Amino acid sequence: MNAITRRGALLGTIGTIGATLAAPRLAQAQAAKPRLTLISQWSAGSDGAAISALGRVFEEEGGTWQHSPVPGFTTEMMNKLRADILSGNPPAASQLKGPEIAAWSRIAPTRDLTREVAAAGYEAVVAPDLAKLHKPQGKWIALPLQIYRTNTLFVSRRAMEKVGARELPKTWAEFNTLAGKMKDAGITPIANGGIRWDDGMKFEIALAGLSPEAYRKALMELDDRTLRGPEVLAAFRQLRQFSNWMDPAAAGQHYSTFLPRFIRGEMGMLMMGGWAQGVIRHNGFGPDDYMVGQAPVDNGKPCFVLNADAFIFWQRREPDFQAGQALFANLVMSKRVQEMYSKITGSVPVRTDMDLSGEGWSDGQREASRSLGESVRANQAVLSLAHNMAQNNQMSAAMIDILTEYVHDKSVTPEVAARRLAEAVDDAR
Repeated sequence: MNAITRRGALLGTIGTIGATLAAPRLAQAQAAKPRLTLISQWSAGSDGAAISALGRVFEEEGGTWQHSPVPGFTTEMMNKLRADILSGNPPAASQLKGPEIAAWSRIAPTRDLTREVAAAGYEAVVAPDLAKLHKPQGKWIALPLQIYRTNTLFVSRRAMEKVGARELPKTWAEFNTLAGKMKDAGITPIANGGIRWDDGMKFEIALAGLSPEAYRKALMELDDRTLRGPEVLAAFRQLRQFSNWMDPAAAGQHYSTFLPRFIRGEMGMLMMGGWAQGVIRHNGFGPDDYMVGQAPVDNGKPCFVLNADAFIFWQRREPDFQAGQALFANLVMSKRVQEMYSKITGSVPVRTDMDLSGEGWSDGQREASRSLGESVRANQAVLSLAHNMAQNNQMSAAMIDILTEYVHDKSVTPEVAARRLAEAVDDAR
């Protein structure tokens, strides 16, 4: 009994000493002014406006915001991130998504956000398949902020008036008929640009519309038989239609270059993620200038090709960075920030408990939000290849190399392109 008492006393003394030593560190962490260093691709347009607005909120909450945008394709941003990690100075957080979250978490230590996520009840309001990408090994290390449907179709109202059409095409046959009418009327049917991710999107939109099941097997599971099968070949044939209906000068051009012509009705249809709503608004146009809905899906069911933006949190030991990460995490998960961000960019909030019936939400966002739920229930929600959700960056890049060459080189036949795509997957495995 005496031994137990002495042991208890000794443990109590150690605990008191430990608490005394820890108290200054705890007080220091609590007193630290929150600071966040952040790397992302977002520097201009609606994306730039949204991340700047998020920075202002962070500063209003007492933090110091240091955002370093790296414009361009994902590779450029990842090169900057890799350099900072190797130099021993990772940002407190960075833009990252899809399978890259798990891959990069093996490069450098990340912050475990599981406690913050549990306290906010965030996991309960995030789609399960999306949540899995952000908690590799069962721990939350990244937070999704916004969702886009990449297979969204925007159609110029003026172009529709010129050809006497009133409804969005629901199948690829209807789409092709409408595009033919537009071409006959002197309208360039497709307003898409001609850069890598845009070319990749046009293919994934075609394949998802032909067969969501084949999409999942070919682009997400990399099933060789499906990659060499009839649905992928049909998608390449549809992609050739797209390329024939684009402006010959589209190569190397961002789709936003063509928005004024699209609004004027000189170009007819734009296949683009929901972010185009924010870009269109940022350019001074509005929902009265276009119609918007799901791109064609031949089986008549909702299909959602999902792209989600997220932030991964890197381990930092400095009290100000830790305080900044805690503040940033809570802001990203909040309804307030998700509403603000999505209203600027045209995205759909990650939170499934958001009410989109109020002012500031577009009909396109409301329709996309409904489509997400319906697509999940129909098992036709799939992950975007072009935006590094379906595969890691290396595999995505290998596949998109084939797709963009095909779009801009009419001498490559659909059969040859399909074979090259399957071979590129084999080489990149």
